[in-house]
Amino acid sequence: MDKSDITLERMRTFVRVAERGNLSAVARELGIGQSTVTRHLRELEEAVGVPLLSRTTRRVTVTDEGSRYHAHCVLILRLVEQAGDEARGTRGAPAGTVRISCTAAFGVLHASRLVFAFQDRYPDIGVDLNLTDERVDLVREGVDVALRLGPLVDSSLKLRTLGQSRRLLAAAPDYLAERGTPMVPQDLSGHEGIRMSNVAGSDTLVLQGPDGARHAVPFGGRFRVDHGLAAREALVAGRGIAPTHQWLVGDLLAAGRLTVILPDYALPPVPLSMLIVPERAGIARVRLLVDFLIERIGGIPGIEPPRAER
Repeated sequence: MDKSDITLERMRTFVRVAERGNLSAVARELGIGQSTVTRHLRELEEAVGVPLLSRTTRRVTVTDEGSRYHAHCVLILRLVEQAGDEARGTRGAPAGTVRISCTAAFGVLHASRLVFAFQDRYPDIGVDLNLTDERVDLVREGVDVALRLGPLVDSSLKLRTLGQSRRLLAAAPDYLAERGTPMVPQDLSGHEGIRMSNVAGSDTLVLQGPDGARHAVPFGGRFRVDHGLAAREALVAGRGIAPTHQWLVGDLLAAGRLTVILPDYALPPVPLSMLIVPERAGIARVRLLVDFLIERIGGIPGIEPPRAER
């Protein structure tokens, strides 16, 4: 084995291919040609002396030897990155790039502004913000931190509950002037609903009354959508009533373009959580971003403290 051929660049390429299983995707991610990715892998395998990957026409998989080698490479690359962070830290200038994945509507309206403020504080840190409502594999996609709404069960990642997202029922004044304003939960059955197609159970609304009683009422409608910003537009256009996050429509409520329906009845809040890839948590720039988001996220209207901290 010629140890001089085992370079950090080739290790990084191998790690990403092992995690993504796709040469072209890794080439795009690293900003290099697919032929360069192939060459890095071939040269690394020749230097190590064993096959690290098994290639088919559709997918690249890791061999048993490659799996063990991958674990060591991840550790080595993490130590190299942390060493660089510590060296730069002596100059007081954290640098590098942090990759964030965030629920789409929340990212557009709020997380992006937090990123701007973070970069104003740390101008040498780059941020890649990926907006999606899909539950992406953070390790495979090369993401450091994710902000997600809803219950999460991925035990392989570090999870931090940031708060509870308050929800309410809203509609446009013009819609209510034409169709009438519901006064009790049962009145909702005669109204047009705006529903989220990617939320399980959206055909039933569960509300808690001022006396603590639980009300489950059918909720129908002709318009379903899988993106919060489209639901926001449908509300403004007077297409019906929708259960919505306060942070999604707070400005529209303040401007009088939307009205809260059944304000004495509460919808269950939705947890807002942060997921952190454990291998990335110790990197200075990732740690700085995590701390910054924890500090600032509670200032968003409609994000209440985690229940456990009350």
